[in-house]
Amino acid sequence: MRKISIAIDGYSSTGKSTLARQLASALGYIYIDTGAMYRAVTLYALREGLIGKEPDEAALAGRLPGLDIGFELNKGNGRSEITLNGENVEGEIRTLEVSRHVSQVAAIGAVREKLVAQQQKMGSRGGVVMDGRDIGTVVLPRADLKIFMTASAEIRAGRRYKELLDRGEEVRFEDVLHNVRERDYLDSHRAISPLKKADDAIEFDNSDMGMKEQFERIHAFALRVIDQKKGAS
Repeated sequence: MRKISIAIDGYSSTGKSTLARQLASALGYIYIDTGAMYRAVTLYALREGLIGKEPDEAALAGRLPGLDIGFELNKGNGRSEITLNGENVEGEIRTLEVSRHVSQVAAIGAVREKLVAQQQKMGSRGGVVMDGRDIGTVVLPRADLKIFMTASAEIRAGRRYKELLDRGEEVRFEDVLHNVRERDYLDSHRAISPLKKADDAIEFDNSDMGMKEQFERIHAFALRVIDQKKGAS
């Protein structure tokens, strides 16, 4: 039987990536972190001086054909990590500086066209858990299970703030909260593939929920859909 495809969308810092990774591991599926792909392009643009107050869209679009975004297995922790032109940049893409600009870069049509095509190819055979902003609406509109994750801005900023502090970055909570709210606005109002809940997605608010509880609930959703597919085959 064909393995199902699972799309997890939602706002920044809702724990999409952690949940998607856990779910893929539990099901024996492939996990694809699409947000990391946009972060890698943003890191490249920052390194190349292509971002001032706003990204230089024309210059970045011209560089895209030579840009190689991929994933490699980290044998130490068993995770798939993002590569940029063959370099593992998993740690560098998670900084607040990249976070400040990733929504702007992700709104560029040429960037989305390149990465969406790559993501659709990755997800075409099923057996994947993919998270991002437009997976259920654009990348995998026929996904068998769609989850839309949300939580209050303050809760999400608190999670992100702790994550940055744990990595040794010197940040203020107010700056992180501002970034979360700014990204919410930019992601929801961009002209191309804005963040929105697919009509057939399950909305999942985890503001007051621990990681274990949310995983168990969504894992149960997935097993139910898998059983339904078995019954229909």
